[in-house]
Amino acid sequence: MGILGNKMSDQYNGAALVGMCGKECVAIACDTRLGVQLRTIDTNFNKVFKVNDRTMIGLTGLATDIQTVSAKLHKEEKVYRLEEGETLTASMFANFVSHFLYKQRFAPYIVTPIVAGLDYDSITKEWKPVMAGYDLIGCMDQNNTFAVGGTCSELLYGACESFYKEGMGPDEIFEVISQALLTSMDRDILSGWGANVYILTPTQLITKKLLTRVDQQLFQYSNLLSVKKKKKKKKK
Repeated sequence: MGILGNKMSDQYNGAALVGMCGKECVAIACDTRLGVQLRTIDTNFNKVFKVNDRTMIGLTGLATDIQTVSAKLHKEEKVYRLEEGETLTASMFANFVSHFLYKQRFAPYIVTPIVAGLDYDSITKEWKPVMAGYDLIGCMDQNNTFAVGGTCSELLYGACESFYKEGMGPDEIFEVISQALLTSMDRDILSGWGANVYILTPTQLITKKLLTRVDQQLFQYSNLLSVKKKKKKKKK
């Protein structure tokens, strides 16, 4: 199951996902393509989900498992909030995701999550970034730099190591994460068709959309051809 799961997760639907930490901010960027291997099914598939005002999660893998896991995690977060009367911190949610995936280790969800969020440090009076990546059964890799996932994860590693630097603000982290994602997706046929960038600060969640390669031009060109064909049919 592990070999099959890794193969399906890496190759079946295709995806590109990267998270980065900055100074009192975090960012997640992902492509918007949903495909079945080389065939494109959708060009606006959501892979990043807001957990609460201080936490986000990005998911790559099988589309069905992405939707299932995001819905179950959202439900568990709501139950915790109702029972405890408080919201999960980013660090708590990161550990909860690890536990959630490990419970399914004998029949794992084919997803590779990235959790990004902000935790308030009462000693330094600053918001500290939280970044965690996982494998299929919840083994957590938590660091204060960046995390990658999807079919072009190897390419993203190289780009992030080249572009990343500490202490970036919201504007700078947007430029860096965008360049890393675009550079990597240009060399991966299973991801693309635009990208979304989510930047979380202590006061707001900023969402920006990127155009990638010539996918948008091809999409407009195909629409133009379909309109011309319809006009020809009407004339006949």
